[in-house]
Amino acid sequence: MVKQIFGASLLVIGTAMSLPAAETINAAGATFPAPIYQKWFEEYHKAHPDVQINYQSIGSGGGIRQLTEGTVDFGASDMPMTDQQIAEVQQKRHFKPLHFPTVLGGVVPTYNVSGVTGELKFTGETLADIYLGKIKKWNDPALKKDNPGVNLPNEDITVAHRSDASGTSFVFTDYLSKISPEWKSKVGANTSVNWPVGLGGKGNEGVAGLVKQTPNSIGYVELIYAVQNKMSYGSVKNAAGTFVKADFNTVTEAASGAAKSMPEDFRVSITNAAGKNAYPISTFTWLLIPDKIDDAAKKKAITDFLKWMMTAGQQDAQGMSYAPLPKAVATKEEKQVALIK
Repeated sequence: MVKQIFGASLLVIGTAMSLPAAETINAAGATFPAPIYQKWFEEYHKAHPDVQINYQSIGSGGGIRQLTEGTVDFGASDMPMTDQQIAEVQQKRHFKPLHFPTVLGGVVPTYNVSGVTGELKFTGETLADIYLGKIKKWNDPALKKDNPGVNLPNEDITVAHRSDASGTSFVFTDYLSKISPEWKSKVGANTSVNWPVGLGGKGNEGVAGLVKQTPNSIGYVELIYAVQNKMSYGSVKNAAGTFVKADFNTVTEAASGAAKSMPEDFRVSITNAAGKNAYPISTFTWLLIPDKIDDAAKKKAITDFLKWMMTAGQQDAQGMSYAPLPKAVATKEEKQVALIK
């Protein structure tokens, strides 16, 4: 009996020792796509137990910084890297970061206004003036004009924005810069800007929390955060003059034109896109993958995941309030995987 138990123990130990160790990949960056990334990495690990992808949701700026410093295997951002940022990575790390679009999403104006439960409408000009500190009250004539019949209170507007370097902020400020010349000249578009007014929250989670807890506040978050937190969010007037609410169809329409003229490096802005039903604050979000990965096992794990993400992974997008990649973009991306050496 003892011999049998001892023999069985050796068999278990031997089997355990023969199992390959999981390939651990570390990544960090954008909070905008974090919900779907966490789902993807979990689902991929279930199907491929030998691959473990750990993701830190620290903001696009943090993802680019950690990629540049070499502390992660890949980054994630809602803002395409600039030529200068790419050059810095090439100089420090001796590889070029490739941009892989993953899904599309919308940045929405979310609000918590006393006595208002319905959907509010916003123009880009109004949003710019709120964030410039020019529109200070909820019953300002500009807001009343776009929301007839809504009893807007005579209360001060509390503005919430991101405190960290954020791709969501880039998308929002990129849109405002296209609509408002004053915003473009005074503030501009970037992951971090000098906000004229407001309170800062870290991550999409932080801004959502601020708005939820602060009466008469307004903020901007990725659609999934508004949906998950059961928050009110408004429709925004698009380039065609239509007030459009962010959802799967309106974000997809914003991307339809870009899909036909997507640049070779996939760095593109689709804010204020043409189209009658295009949601105007829409964006791709990107994984930033080195074009040179010395570790063969790590390279295989990352490239296999990318191929899965572009195909099977896209089925999770709509259920999580993201829009999947247009087929033409996914097909073009599949060819880019071959550039990873």
